[in-house]
Amino acid sequence: MSEFNLAFQLLIIGMISVFMILGLVVASGKLLIGIVNKLSPEPEARFTPRRQSGAIGKKGAIESKHLVVLSAVVESVTESKGVLQSVEKL
Repeated sequence: MSEFNLAFQLLIIGMISVFMILGLVVASGKLLIGIVNKLSPEPEARFTPRRQSGAIGKKGAIESKHLVVLSAVVESVTESKGVLQSVEKL
């Protein structure tokens, strides 16, 4: 019966130590994210779609309405933190 008790004690100690280590990892990750968010600079400028004069409708050109939709999607998905820098038609 003593072997069973020793095995049960090792099981409990192992589970508690793993739980505590994972808790420390989660807490330190949240702390690091909070510090980085407070110290990081704000984004400088946002992308504003501009009209392409004469290029709309040509092969390889992207229409301005598509740029507006793409910038709105990026803004909603990234919660106004993402920036659309360039768009290329493949």
